[in-house]
Amino acid sequence: MKLFKKLAIDLGTANSVVWEAGAGIVLNEPTVVAVGIEDRKVLAVGNEAKKMLGKTPEYIEVIKPLEDGVIADYEVTEAMLRYFMRQVMGTNWFFGPEVMVCVPAGVTQVEQRAVLDATLAAGAKKAYLIDEPLAAAIGAKIPVSESYGNMIVDIGGGAAEAAVISLGGVVTHKSVKIGGNKLDSAIMDFLKKKHNLVIGEQTAENIKIQLGSAIKPKKVETIEINGRDSVYGLPKNICIDSDSVYEAIKPMLDLIIMAIRDTLEITPPELVADIADRGIVLSGGTSQLKNFNTLVTREIGVSAHVALEPQFCVIKGTGIAVENLEVYRRAIR
Repeated sequence: MKLFKKLAIDLGTANSVVWEAGAGIVLNEPTVVAVGIEDRKVLAVGNEAKKMLGKTPEYIEVIKPLEDGVIADYEVTEAMLRYFMRQVMGTNWFFGPEVMVCVPAGVTQVEQRAVLDATLAAGAKKAYLIDEPLAAAIGAKIPVSESYGNMIVDIGGGAAEAAVISLGGVVTHKSVKIGGNKLDSAIMDFLKKKHNLVIGEQTAENIKIQLGSAIKPKKVETIEINGRDSVYGLPKNICIDSDSVYEAIKPMLDLIIMAIRDTLEITPPELVADIADRGIVLSGGTSQLKNFNTLVTREIGVSAHVALEPQFCVIKGTGIAVENLEVYRRAIR
């Protein structure tokens, strides 16, 4: 039995993933926590807490402790990290693990400190940080240490980050607080305005997965959904089509495209030339939106492709970095 363990944690807005050195991904659960309103006691974490969304009595609150990729509720985040570590480590800890957590490239010193403090308070012996776009690039098997320019666009649940990587570090980056959650919210708002239908987050996510597309679909598909009539307060069901979903999410996608353009505008010309040759790599769960790579290729004029297992690129890269601390020492905070 090893006395010391090394863990990597992708603390995402939508999902949190834990990697154990030598074992790979050992935990993947929603970043959701249910707490008691009065005593703030944690009642459920992850999958069990997500099942409670929109269904709780008045004495239970379901919280998403991260917003736009950063900590919004420190105490709940700490409790969630402790739960994840306990799940991976078991109850008999000889020593706390060394933990590396990925953070957005543009986080402030205060936000960095909040992540480090929460990780140490949850039981880590040592805590490190790594930039999310760099971790995604490592996980996507991009040769980050070379002098060539590589562009990665990581789109998660809370934010989208476009970054240019060269010589083992982030050269330029831009981020927008647009991710899978904002696409879900856009679908919810659209249905409320156009059809007076109120739906929950999980229903919106299912609509996005089934009908969402980054370019207008040639063949229109429809599904039937249920919700509450916002005028009469009674149950109501309607059919929604893929054209409507495209109309709802298009403004959000335009902002992500703008962030990619802005990143390229501030990138040194030599690196832009490399990117034109090598293309753009897309990672993150939301990059799996149908035809998103086609949209990026069309709007930016550079070929774009989705990485293998894009939702796990960040955690794989963070895991590789924590297993090879000396190799990535300069990139670690």
